[in-house]
Amino acid sequence: MRSPLLALAISLAFAQAAQAAAPAAPATAGAQSRIEALEARIQALEANAEAMRQQAEAATLALEATRAEMEAMKSFALAGAQSTASADAGEATPAAAPESANGNAFNPAITLILNGSYSGHSLDPDAYQRSGFPLVGEGAPSARGFSLGESELAMSANIDDKFYGQLTLAIGSEDGETELGIEEAFVDATALPGGMALRLGRFFSNIGYLNSHHAHTDKFFDRPLPYQAFLGNQYGDDGVQLRWVAPTELFIEVGAELFRGQNYPSGGAANSGAGVRTLFAHAGGDVGTESEWLAGVSVLDSRSEGSEDGFVGDNRLYIADATWKWAPGGNFKDGGVTVRGEYFLDDRDGDFVDPEDSSISQAWKGTRRGAYVEGVYRINRNWETGYRYDRLWADNDGPLASDFDPVRHSVMLSWLNSEFSLVRLQYSHDRPNPDDTDNAITLQYQMNLGAHGAHKF
Repeated sequence: MRSPLLALAISLAFAQAAQAAAPAAPATAGAQSRIEALEARIQALEANAEAMRQQAEAATLALEATRAEMEAMKSFALAGAQSTASADAGEATPAAAPESANGNAFNPAITLILNGSYSGHSLDPDAYQRSGFPLVGEGAPSARGFSLGESELAMSANIDDKFYGQLTLAIGSEDGETELGIEEAFVDATALPGGMALRLGRFFSNIGYLNSHHAHTDKFFDRPLPYQAFLGNQYGDDGVQLRWVAPTELFIEVGAELFRGQNYPSGGAANSGAGVRTLFAHAGGDVGTESEWLAGVSVLDSRSEGSEDGFVGDNRLYIADATWKWAPGGNFKDGGVTVRGEYFLDDRDGDFVDPEDSSISQAWKGTRRGAYVEGVYRINRNWETGYRYDRLWADNDGPLASDFDPVRHSVMLSWLNSEFSLVRLQYSHDRPNPDDTDNAITLQYQMNLGAHGAHKF
């Protein structure tokens, strides 16, 4: 802006000077005074031009600031209007989706577990009898020959910012008939404060260690004898679970559950459909950089109106579990050792009513026990081997009293081509009663299709 004003001022000044000098060219002193006056006027014009330039720049900055303030006020007002509208509608205001947002973000993750096996038994599974412990639930030996086993189809997803849902279907066969059942169907509340977690629906109880784990995560083909005898392989039911995880470096978890009480070890959905109560506590942590541990205690308190083994009355099952893991440098995927054990104490106070003849009954008051310990050596990323010892102690009195305590030894070798495929060879030497021995060898395959989340500790 300064250059055009300066050029205009100089042009005007020289024009006036030329006009004034034309009639009086000889008057040198007068011309000099006029030149000085013109220079003064030019300097004044330059000063005015600089002031005008500074004022224009200030006005531009003020305009930009005002525009930014107006945009901010407009955005604030719009956000307030949206928030008010959402509050009136009873909904949360959705966040704007980024340009990279995936339209399938809320579609469920789908997992399919294919499981099959071939088992050979020296003792006919139909003639298998376990002293002091009737066969309940899925606690019987596997069938001879080829078997599809039990496959799983699971779907899970975040429902919204406060809920998560999962559905697991179990697909199997029995006596040549295909069976489809709901293994788990639950909703988790994920936004509770203070480390609290709530679960509603059908799910596996968090008692002990193995019970909350799906069978395809086990290191052996079948569940230990205490799980087969006291929980029918695995206890799950319809109910509610409340857990709390402490905000500490050491992992500390406590919780309680209330179940319908329809499934073994309960039965009949006593107490108006709230027949089972549980309490559990777990703690764990690291020891240096190469070792990890986890330990817990649990109790399942049941009121049974008639369980699968004929018991009617009050049953209390206590479980203590401990796990220790070691791996060089803490890299458990490429190698290491895992040692785990659980101890069960079953205390009953009620009556035994013969499931096949209700006229036969007698008092049933006493305790039974069971335990197992297993060690698994992860040779490398593709191979692992392990040994398991499990044992039961029968009651000395009552309807199922026995002087013989069942015992079993198992060894396994697993080949893992990846995290999604496994082939396992297992041999078991089982003494279920004083008269029989079952030597069983099983070749199992297990394939995971689709989403594959991380397993629990």
